[in-house]
Amino acid sequence: MTALICGSFAYDTIMVFHDQFKNHILPNKVHILNISFLVPELRREFGGCAGNIAYNLNLLKGNPLPMGTVGNDFDPYQEWLDRWKIPCQHIRLIENTYTAQAFITTDRDNNQITVFHPGAMNYAHENQIATAEGVNIGIVAPDGRAGMIEHAQQFHEAKIPFIFDPGQGLPMFNKDELLEFSKQATWVALNDYEAQLFQERTDLSIQQLTKQVEALIITRGAEGSDIYTQGKCLKIPAAKATTLADPTGCGDAYRAGLLYGLSHKMDWETTGRIASLLGAIKIEHHGTQNHYFELTAFWDRFEENFNYRP
Repeated sequence: MTALICGSFAYDTIMVFHDQFKNHILPNKVHILNISFLVPELRREFGGCAGNIAYNLNLLKGNPLPMGTVGNDFDPYQEWLDRWKIPCQHIRLIENTYTAQAFITTDRDNNQITVFHPGAMNYAHENQIATAEGVNIGIVAPDGRAGMIEHAQQFHEAKIPFIFDPGQGLPMFNKDELLEFSKQATWVALNDYEAQLFQERTDLSIQQLTKQVEALIITRGAEGSDIYTQGKCLKIPAAKATTLADPTGCGDAYRAGLLYGLSHKMDWETTGRIASLLGAIKIEHHGTQNHYFELTAFWDRFEENFNYRP
């Protein structure tokens, strides 16, 4: 099955400050803040939700079809996707823009200061679901606001089942818009913070939201995840990670696992565990697309964690 992945492509520029922000930011002077941090460590990573999800699904030998908008600086990312044979026919170039990018400075206490430029992502609505052929399943991941609204509507009208994954884009939407997403989507995926915010914005309880979709998936980091479906809550354990290097992108890896299990019509217990293991593998590596595994090794590790093999 082909999974259409609607979401962002971005460059993540990550800098490490070898001190604490609190030692340099004076609380009584924030109204005239003018400060510079020396960052000896810097790396630039390929990121964005569509790129991350597609990369992880591709590692599982799934069939990802990413859809997004990018700028004139996309060539290095394009070469990376070509290297992994990830199809790019629905990645649209928006002239005279930059690809979305985040500039992240982390201090010694893992506090972060992030600046995000959406760039070409603001034109996501120029892509149309109808242009993608042979699609059996989809996901609306964080992207331009108009693009997320229109793509959810287009999936719904085309009767293509899809995951709604608002992620950090959730605050962009008001109550009515979030309620509409929950009516259109087949499944909703949130982390525990987003789930709380979703409830506050919509006045829906977890039980009420669960009745509107076939499954509600809530990830809880090291505590695993909960999958609410058919009146039950399935507790999915977290897979064991050998080291905790970088949590960025773990949610995207998890969602790729969901798409894989759903595409292969697996039960929710197995689907959730595949997603959990993908997240654990990702957290062992810095960056969102620097991990790799052979498929046989993945299933071996699955069996080690969960005592069975799908």
